[in-house]
Amino acid sequence: MSTPEISLPTPETSPKGLSEPERIIDTFVAPSKTMADIRRNASWWAPLLILAAFAILFTYTVDKKIGFEQVMQNEIAKNPKAQDRIEQMPPDQREKMMQMQTNIGKYSGYAAPIFILVIAIVVAAVLMATFNFGFGAEMKFMQAVSIVMYGWLISIISTVLAIITLFAGSDPEGFQIRNPVATNPAYFMNPAGNKFLYGVASIFDVIVIWMIFVMAVGFSENSKVKKGTAFAVIFAWYVIIKLGGAAFGAAFS
Repeated sequence: MSTPEISLPTPETSPKGLSEPERIIDTFVAPSKTMADIRRNASWWAPLLILAAFAILFTYTVDKKIGFEQVMQNEIAKNPKAQDRIEQMPPDQREKMMQMQTNIGKYSGYAAPIFILVIAIVVAAVLMATFNFGFGAEMKFMQAVSIVMYGWLISIISTVLAIITLFAGSDPEGFQIRNPVATNPAYFMNPAGNKFLYGVASIFDVIVIWMIFVMAVGFSENSKVKKGTAFAVIFAWYVIIKLGGAAFGAAFS
């Protein structure tokens, strides 16, 4: 008499997630893979560390190749009213003012990692609220922060290009720290000219649009929102902020 075979249930195995290097690389070449993996693990420390490292490297390069005193002089030159006020100051007060602005610019650059974290949290909260309340996305906050952090990794392309430009011998008097590389039409415009048009032109930045696309993929992969809708929402917020900044700059310059 043969013994009947007893089949034991096979334990279910969860699919292996991406490693951090894979998530970082896929952000650039296959963003849907990285963003889908955020459903499994919403960690965002790796992109934050990378963004912080490149921000500090950029600040160090500007400090050594241009100098923050020259950077501040270039910023003041874009605002004729501010330039007139400073030129009317007594020499000792003018020197103190320039030194103070130079220090603020320099130390703010080295403190960029703190600003990156704070701004990313604010952006994530705004986008999460927009998608959750406006589109029923049911997005979790840490997922939103992770999506923003990984999306912002695209910005290191601009940072690398800016650093290369500085080492190649960028003109110190023509260097604009807020727009250091030709990724948008505003780069080719006079920053001391029409502030509003300059701000509008800076909207069409290929790197920023790429970042928005990657974030849109992230919010779509982690919710029921379609990619096109997610892109339109994020781009709309971006345009509103840029137009507001352009109008503010035009009003007070």
